Amino acid sequence: MDGMLSQEEINALFSGMDIEDEPATDAPDSTAASDLLTPEEKDAIGEISNISLGSSATTLFSLVNQRVNISTPMVSVCRWEELSNQYDKPCVFIQISYKEGLDGKNVLILQEKDVKIIADLMMGGDGSNTEGELNEMHLSAISEAMNQMMGASSTSLSSMFEMKIDISPPSASLVDLNDVVSGDDMGVFLHNDFVKVSFRMEIGSLIDSELIQMYPIEFAKSLYRKFINDEAAASVPEPAAPAPAPKAAPQPAPVPQQAAAPMQDMNMMAMGQMQGMMPQMAMPYAMPPVQDVNIAPAQFQAFQPVQSPLLQTENIDLLLDVPLEVTVELGRTSKSIKEILDFAPGTIVELNRLAGEPIDVLVNGKYVAKGEVVVIEEAFGIRVTEVIK
Repeated sequence: MDGMLSQEEINALFSGMDIEDEPATDAPDSTAASDLLTPEEKDAIGEISNISLGSSATTLFSLVNQRVNISTPMVSVCRWEELSNQYDKPCVFIQISYKEGLDGKNVLILQEKDVKIIADLMMGGDGSNTEGELNEMHLSAISEAMNQMMGASSTSLSSMFEMKIDISPPSASLVDLNDVVSGDDMGVFLHNDFVKVSFRMEIGSLIDSELIQMYPIEFAKSLYRKFINDEAAASVPEPAAPAPAPKAAPQPAPVPQQAAAPMQDMNMMAMGQMQGMMPQMAMPYAMPPVQDVNIAPAQFQAFQPVQSPLLQTENIDLLLDVPLEVTVELGRTSKSIKEILDFAPGTIVELNRLAGEPIDVLVNGKYVAKGEVVVIEEAFGIRVTEVIK
């Protein structure tokens, strides 16, 4: 009713507050961050990231020679302020841009300590050399690791989307999330909502931390559309081939009436013959006596080899230009699959050959000679010491 005080005004009078001084509540945001991606889009982005980063884990294992485990991703929509509150220490940003197949970019975030451990493992260390500041050597090593990892990821995406996908060489930089990042490349993440995909990454017993992958919203939606189109194309059944029409059963040929009487006469004659043969079939069957047979070995004319004109001495020049593959075998060994998987740069493999022992020379896989290794200017060679007869 007009002229009556509201409950808020009454409370303000009793408490001595001024209604106008009360802060106004913010209006709800019409486009909340959680509404930028549907649950279906989040599931698709998670599946795409899981497939691509799963293949990257195998590549990272071959680089660091350590067990690599990357967990199932968690997909969410995030802003730069939220990300900076979670990571207050400097992190390493690896920017990956697609140059063929996809139009967009994504960013991987690694902890500074994790980058030092991975770089030390790639250089043959045990991962304990993490002292000192992050330098260009660490950034170069992690850029090469991410180049190979994202190359394997692009191969997986190419198989998924059935199209060629290629990336530009990744660039790594040390970033403090509390500071404003300059550059047009990061502007899409600084001032807009973006998709954050979080993984738990374990490398042996050295690393157990979080790996983050960031996508722009529009790029994530384009991946979702490609993913949905591929699934729809795979689920459409191929049209079944039309079944062949059944063939009509052949109709029996009509029997002429004139032939009916001769047919009856033939049947009567056949029955009479069968009755006449019945007593004979009842008689026991007597085996004929076995006669002596002379058996002698077959006589063949003696084979006289004929000299081919191609094998004559004067025509051997026809074969001199035939190329043959010459292989020099230093030695051999036998290893199990476990031992081969443990190979790394610097691994020494012992062969079944003593130092100074002659090495084998094979021509088209045939063992023909022995020799010793010599150096001819800047190349290796072999001096034949013995020809096998």
